[in-house]
Amino acid sequence: MNLSRLRALLDEHGLRLSRELGQNFLIDAGLADELARKAGASAGDLIFEVGTGLGVLTRALAARADRVRTVEIDSGLVRVLRSESLLPDNVELIHADALEIDWRAWVDEATQPVRVIANLPYSVATPLLRRLLDLRDGLEDWSVMLQSEVAERLVADPGTKAYGSFTVLHRLVADVDTIAKVSPSHFFPRPKVQSSFVRIWPRATQDLGEGELVRVERLVRAAFSQRRKRVTNGLGRIAEKKWPELDKGARREKLEALLGAVGIDPGLRPERIEPAAWLALSREFDRDA
Repeated sequence: MNLSRLRALLDEHGLRLSRELGQNFLIDAGLADELARKAGASAGDLIFEVGTGLGVLTRALAARADRVRTVEIDSGLVRVLRSESLLPDNVELIHADALEIDWRAWVDEATQPVRVIANLPYSVATPLLRRLLDLRDGLEDWSVMLQSEVAERLVADPGTKAYGSFTVLHRLVADVDTIAKVSPSHFFPRPKVQSSFVRIWPRATQDLGEGELVRVERLVRAAFSQRRKRVTNGLGRIAEKKWPELDKGARREKLEALLGAVGIDPGLRPERIEPAAWLALSREFDRDA
């Protein structure tokens, strides 16, 4: 679908794209096919897509995979997709908010390999990426288009500006590869930012037990809420809840002892601490009943 055809469809159906929904449609069919190939879409796969748009990536996925289940929140776009018969027969179009779907049920009921491949709307990218981490046991991988700024957070090194709680969570359970940089010219409307297409897959050997990622997340989110201060500052509220019977000074001593037990200097900023050290700290908190 070229740009003139896309504009014509939107005009014919009286549609206006929404900034709130983060709608920036991929318009290059050749690029869509290349991304589908690089994402590993193949015969026998069930692909989950978020943000159907007018189906450019959806059709590329359907040409390679057995089935595609695609989610679109915009009722106007759903109407166009159906009335214009823009999707192949092996595509199931779901009109829904991706953040309200029971993704676990979708994964558990699948009888074939499942991949998520999507040009993620900006509005759902971060929360959906977090949910995909919890689905890692049922997914082959997930390949998504993101703002480059978000993609950089997934692969950042400790001590860098992009390194944060999101980096830690991904580093503990998954590997991330940036497989394409995509300029604004490939989208309509053109975004004001660069985009990156990343492929994420769960590690074959998982070091985390059940529920541990959530417990690590609680620590890192608290710590990075004050990322420019000592790690003890951000963790102060957690310490207060864990040891309410202690006064402030005693709680700080207790917290510093736990940090020292896993080799973390209490004077460090959160951005200087490696993912493995965060996991060790979480486990130390668990042992200190």
